[in-house]
Amino acid sequence: MNSWDLQGKTAVVCGASQGIGEATAKLLAERGARVVALARNEDKLKELVKSFQGSGHKYFVIDLADTEALKKILPELAQENVQILVNNSGGPKGGPLLEASVDEFESPLKAHLKAAHLLVQTLVPSMKKSGYGRIVNIISTSVKNPIPGLGVSNTVRGAMASWSKTLAGELGGFGITVNNMLPGYIRTGRIESLMGAAAQKSGNSVEEVEEQWIKTIPAGRIGDPQEAAEGITFLVSPAASYINGINLPVDGGRTPSL
Repeated sequence: MNSWDLQGKTAVVCGASQGIGEATAKLLAERGARVVALARNEDKLKELVKSFQGSGHKYFVIDLADTEALKKILPELAQENVQILVNNSGGPKGGPLLEASVDEFESPLKAHLKAAHLLVQTLVPSMKKSGYGRIVNIISTSVKNPIPGLGVSNTVRGAMASWSKTLAGELGGFGITVNNMLPGYIRTGRIESLMGAAAQKSGNSVEEVEEQWIKTIPAGRIGDPQEAAEGITFLVSPAASYINGINLPVDGGRTPSL
């Protein structure tokens, strides 16, 4: 079998209606996986599933920050015989950590850590039964180097990274790997929003902010969601069977740490 082939595998992809999640869902379907897409926007999910190659794909409309609503669909997800889980949710708003209220941590922790934990607990039994499991968490390069002005995000992403590394040790013996993909500057709605906020704060234009940001990237450009999706799709493939517990930056070389 081709070591990139995902035929016979079922993948749950969170945040699949746009950005990196959408690009990943499409690429997994292209590589042969049956995709179960999760997101808040039903219209976008319908169009997404229609665009997939292959058959048997489906979607669930869910806000990952709504823990009680997520719990209600877990029994259905448990019946999907899933081998691949891509955890992904939008980042919290920016701002200095000291200025964040305690309540500002609640929704991001639900959408990221709590949702991912519930999904893993639900789907790991089918992974164990298959003898094949791949869990990839889309986090941020901030787990290596905290990003100024993203205090709540840095905190929540760091918690996700530690959670993930712990799981990697617990699940490795079952043929299940747990890894993180750390996107740098990728052209998504999130990055456009952050550029807009930076422009407003600095008094520069969005174009000027983008130009400044690009200067910090050795590759000399903003990345494309497809490039991030390729990294994720590699990590969930048979080819990556001996890669476990890592943080993979997809950032054009921008992250300064090893």
